[in-house]
Amino acid sequence: WSSLMTLFTVLVGSFVDAVGLRRALLLGFAISMLSRAIMTSTTVAWLALPLGLMPLALGEALLTPVMVAAVKRFSTARQRSMAFSVFYTAMNVGFAGAGWIFDALRQQLGEYGHYKLPLLGATLSTYRTLFLVSVVLSGLGLIAVYLSLRDEIEVTDAGTASGALETRPVFAYRDALPRAMRLFTGLWQQPGFYRFLVFLTLIVGVRLIFYHMYYTFPKYGIRELGAGAPIGQLFGVLNAVMIIALVPVVGALTQGIPAYRMVSFGSLIAALSVFFIAVPPAIYEPLATSRVGDLIVHAWLGIPGIVDPRYMGIFLFVCFLSLGEALWSPKLYEYTAAIAPQGQEASYMSLSFLPFFIAKFFVGMLSGFLLGNYCPETGPRDCETLWLLVGLMALITPLSLFALRRYLQGDEPERVGIRPAA
Repeated sequence: WSSLMTLFTVLVGSFVDAVGLRRALLLGFAISMLSRAIMTSTTVAWLALPLGLMPLALGEALLTPVMVAAVKRFSTARQRSMAFSVFYTAMNVGFAGAGWIFDALRQQLGEYGHYKLPLLGATLSTYRTLFLVSVVLSGLGLIAVYLSLRDEIEVTDAGTASGALETRPVFAYRDALPRAMRLFTGLWQQPGFYRFLVFLTLIVGVRLIFYHMYYTFPKYGIRELGAGAPIGQLFGVLNAVMIIALVPVVGALTQGIPAYRMVSFGSLIAALSVFFIAVPPAIYEPLATSRVGDLIVHAWLGIPGIVDPRYMGIFLFVCFLSLGEALWSPKLYEYTAAIAPQGQEASYMSLSFLPFFIAKFFVGMLSGFLLGNYCPETGPRDCETLWLLVGLMALITPLSLFALRRYLQGDEPERVGIRPAA
């Protein structure tokens, strides 16, 4: 499903540019709400999958590129760096909120519990209740966009500009299709677009770390630290808290620094962070027996007994990975918006997912190979080599970005006259 959503995201960008931000948001929220309503109301797989889960991928995809285009369109050049930082922070707050709702409902109803709707009398399982909550949230988003967002508004350094109102809103989606096709085919005729794709392909190296945190890290943590190890807190909670705290500060302090440079240095820090768990755990023995180890493992994670030094390596790894992410990830969105021609921000943003779409298939196979050969469920393990290989692959990104800077960096004219925050 995740790969399908990424594929849809690649395809819908030009349609978003053609139809406009407001209508794209309304359509995305409407499809998402209806799809989730179907998954809430039925347990029949042949209905829930084609009418619920599959359309939901399209609804989510419509909402992805429009966000980046909107941040650029609704901010001035001087506000843009901070605007993308706030956008990235808000995304992580949303992720954290979704995780909290997920855990709270499961804890209250039970993993296989039920909830009875007050008025209808229908009974929903725990996970269908989660879908119901998502229906409500999608509906609130739809109402908010409909009431608060106007057509064709753009914030420039000269003030706020408004385009002409659509005289035939009923036919807006149909009329946008020919223009979307022209925009999409026109992208491939722009020489700068190919440099952009090369740049994004190189970014895959460091992006693989985050895919491995979902595919490889959980099994590594359970096999090395034992069943019940709080690996979710070690990455999910710690990473989210650090991102929420760091990104606004980094955005304010780096407004005058080119986004390409920030992506290069941030990806270097993120790639080097992997080597904290690519070294023998015995290196962290002094730290594990210190007050720091006691605070992290006993006080925070609530694990009794002797501190496994691997926890120290993982903690340092996640801290520096989060620092690198705070430096480079918001700037990647900013760089995409900065180099995109006026009115084609969503097209560039959507096609920026193309290398990541390919990488998702690659990392799944790679994760299985690495776990099977270096960190098997039973038998001797060499997990440090696993992470050494991941780290070396991640280093491809910053080293290539530094080496190809003159060719790839492109122009960021909006930086002219902007100074870093004092």
